[in-house]
Amino acid sequence: MAKRRGLALDGVLLLDKPVGLSSNHALQRARRTVDAAKAGHTGTLDPFATGLLVCCFGRATKISGAMLDADKAYRATLQFGEETDSGDLTGHVVARAAEGYSVTEAALREVLSRFQGAIEQVPPMYSALKRDGKPLYEYARQGIELERPPRQVTLYRIELVQLCGNSAEIDVACSKGTYIRTLAQDIGRALGCYAHLSALRRTLVGPFSLDRAVTIEALQAMTDPAQALLALTELPEGLLPPKQTLKDPL
Repeated sequence: MAKRRGLALDGVLLLDKPVGLSSNHALQRARRTVDAAKAGHTGTLDPFATGLLVCCFGRATKISGAMLDADKAYRATLQFGEETDSGDLTGHVVARAAEGYSVTEAALREVLSRFQGAIEQVPPMYSALKRDGKPLYEYARQGIELERPPRQVTLYRIELVQLCGNSAEIDVACSKGTYIRTLAQDIGRALGCYAHLSALRRTLVGPFSLDRAVTIEALQAMTDPAQALLALTELPEGLLPPKQTLKDPL
């Protein structure tokens, strides 16, 4: 269990973020539930996405920077036939496939194989990347599209889980900075039918897995929610903050 010192609480919570909440909103609900004075998370999930959000409290926030660089894994649901400006179901449709299109399993598997390994991605306009101190999504909301240089990312694994009609589920393990929304668009374009994300669930962040995560509802139902936290001494090797940090006041 995490160590409580008055209102100070040090530890890591593996939270299963629900659909509809921003990552910060989910973090703050968890922070209030465990009564922690200081909180941060290790990587944003879009509101439409669900799954693993690594929440750090107290001195555990010292690992947040390192965890931002961690590899991640997702289960993504692709909807074929339409591309949206945001790359997901929340955006406006900007392109549609020709009537009568179809996606075969063989064609999809062949296209997925092209994305295995090091690839280049153009970051989406609807992202928090900044240009002149301003997030790209603010330009996008004003109808402004800026040129974005491609960035290299690595897909360690990309596998088809199932194809059902015009929808497919895929599992992706990737390096930091990978945009699954962009991946969905690129897969759709390679198939010649367009695509966007209709669902996204993060299953892994570095050494932390979704199967150990708790929902906000389960956390709130606990007699002592702090029991759900991993103590600093329980963190995987290499993540434990320096001993001097453990002695520093918050």
